Amino acid sequence: MENERHEIVDLYIPRKCSATNRLIGAKDHAAVQINIADVDENGVITGSTKAYAICGMVRARAEGDDSLNRLASQDGYLKNVWNYQR
Repeated sequence: MENERHEIVDLYIPRKCSATNRLIGAKDHAAVQINIADVDENGVITGSTKAYAICGMVRARAEGDDSLNRLASQDGYLKNVWNYQR
């Protein structure tokens, strides 16, 4: 919900799973959020991060690591780690 100054005033904003695009509910205690920091060529953190939220259903199926590898490969953080196979 927004006020008249277009500021978000909600107390709770649910997250979405980065792997499945499902909403992560307040009672999903198995869900995690992993922030990956961007670094420059010297290995120093630049201050910007990329957040990945993984819901408990993905983690319960033991697909959290594969989903994180896929998402990080798509964003350019990993190379030659994840390939789509049928």
